[in-house]
Amino acid sequence: MRSNSRPTAAHYLRKILQAWRGEGCGDFWVFAYASLIWRPEFDEAERRPATVHGWHRALKMWSTVNRGTPEQPGLVFALLPGGNCQGVAVRMRAERVEADLKALWEREMPGDVYDPKFLPCATANGRVNALAFTLRAHSPRCCGELSPIQLQHIFDKAQGRYGSTRDYAVHTYKSLQSNGIEDLALKRLLQSANRIDF
Repeated sequence: MRSNSRPTAAHYLRKILQAWRGEGCGDFWVFAYASLIWRPEFDEAERRPATVHGWHRALKMWSTVNRGTPEQPGLVFALLPGGNCQGVAVRMRAERVEADLKALWEREMPGDVYDPKFLPCATANGRVNALAFTLRAHSPRCCGELSPIQLQHIFDKAQGRYGSTRDYAVHTYKSLQSNGIEDLALKRLLQSANRIDF
């Protein structure tokens, strides 16, 4: 860990793997609440609709790699404290966990941005503890409240290695719908900031 600084992505990966090994190296669950729903980055063994309590999905994390650049930051979703979040619990195969987590880290943690942790997920088949990519509310990567005009500018201009913020947000909304999840807050945001009618 860096002195006088927050943990690195590599540190988080080691801690997550240590926790998994400590539980006997069984199957591994990931809580998908945005792009991981449609592109989980690994060969999933199972998926279940799931709800996490105490956290909510919010398009409030600055992205300077995946959906934006340092010159024109974009936005991506994060789990922020408070409320609850409907998403999908996706199971990794035990024999693939170490390799698949490394690939997932390359995609989700390019700048040590998230605070990955295990969260309890309620599913119809019982509770599972799943890895979730959360964000501290006081993180410098949290954009706070943006006006519709600011969001419109980001949707019009922000483009990163995986595409635009606009396409990412719309794809997330449609993927949630296809999994039986209606995110009214996201729908209102898209209608207000991007004049999209669903």
